[in-house]
Amino acid sequence: MSCSAPWSLSVGPRRYAFSSLRELMARATPLRSGDALAGLAAESAEERVAAQQCLADVPLARFLEEPLIPYETDAVTRLIIDTHDNAAFAPVADLTVGAFRDWLLRYETDHVALTAIAPGLTPEMTAAVAKLMGNQDLILVASKCRVATAFRDTIGLPGRLSVRLQPNHPADDVKGIAASILDGLLYGCGDAVIGINPATDSVPAMETLLCLIDELIHRYEIPTQSCVLAHVTTALKVIARGAPVDLVFQSIAGTEAANASFGVTLPILAEARDAARSLKRGTVGENVMYFETGQGSALSANAHHGVDMQTCEARAYAVARQFAPLLVNTVVGFIGPEYLYDGKQILRAGLEDHCCAKLLGLPMGCDVCYTNHAEADQDDMDNLLTLLGVAGCTYIMGVPGADDIALGYQSTSFHDSHYLRQVLGLKPAPEFEAWLEKMRIVEKGRRLFPASPTHALLAA
Repeated sequence: MSCSAPWSLSVGPRRYAFSSLRELMARATPLRSGDALAGLAAESAEERVAAQQCLADVPLARFLEEPLIPYETDAVTRLIIDTHDNAAFAPVADLTVGAFRDWLLRYETDHVALTAIAPGLTPEMTAAVAKLMGNQDLILVASKCRVATAFRDTIGLPGRLSVRLQPNHPADDVKGIAASILDGLLYGCGDAVIGINPATDSVPAMETLLCLIDELIHRYEIPTQSCVLAHVTTALKVIARGAPVDLVFQSIAGTEAANASFGVTLPILAEARDAARSLKRGTVGENVMYFETGQGSALSANAHHGVDMQTCEARAYAVARQFAPLLVNTVVGFIGPEYLYDGKQILRAGLEDHCCAKLLGLPMGCDVCYTNHAEADQDDMDNLLTLLGVAGCTYIMGVPGADDIALGYQSTSFHDSHYLRQVLGLKPAPEFEAWLEKMRIVEKGRRLFPASPTHALLAA
């Protein structure tokens, strides 16, 4: 079998032809329900393998010459092309996608080499090589990447696993949220961020919740950061009113049209970053943005331009990279089985997202999650959680009981971080770990149950 340009391959009596790089990428993608729904998926496993073999022969440089979404019509494409670092790309510029996979898997390709080439990689390059990788490859390559960021503590250092404390409440009840925060802190969670999805996206609601977390953080001198996950424009309003904003949140996607469906543009994100930095609330760093992504967001907005879900997702990481975020995570199974049908597809997508983002230089975490109507269960999430831990995932979610009663989906719980930290010998962020020991919540890395109601946090 041999593949020739543009792209065609004979397999026995059958000949497969791919008319564009965009089509080739889509057909080479491991099966997922969203691509099938959009009519982008390969029609058979044989066609998928044929596409993967052709994709392996595509030069990496071709992705600079043939954007999957035209430069003239898409702001994300312009961002990718205009910010590309040719000098950083030079060590791999002569490689094909297949040879790039081999290079990534070499013993000699370590975190220093991967950090150096990150500015020279485009999202499409990372998406393409991921399509040729098995799960084992995705884990190995991601585990070699090192991405550290900082605000009041330092996230992403080797041997560390952070947790977003997610105390959502369906009515934004302050007492209910406070109880969940206390529960999470006593489990040693919250070093990534104490982040609340508000039930009401409004200036008063955001200010109330921000003040709640800010008072707690400063009263007990907790080296972490707060975030109320309201829309970026709401954050800009509360910043102008003097509210205590640490991180600015926004859901983002990989096309201009998909971001427009979220009500956001690149200039708005730049304005928000600059506004948050101007507050100078960080103590050890100034990474002030928090982004969430997820395969299927562009497709669900009918804004994918015929590009497969995984490649659209990788393009979202170019948006995130532009704004030097403290945190990025894929909410991998949140949209539902129409896009990722079962536990196997969710697991694969989580590993792809984590690996591609790390290759692009992002501090990538994962909301290991599923909706109740997906063909998945908590055992599937335990599997993905474990594999992401081995892959060096930056942070996971801590949700009371792993059941988000506000958003109506299943995630990971506070105690899941203890499982992963024990199995893999991981610790919280160093500044947060020191605080946990000072507060006698943990001792020598082990959680302590408070001895009595006079414990400092419980007494409050």
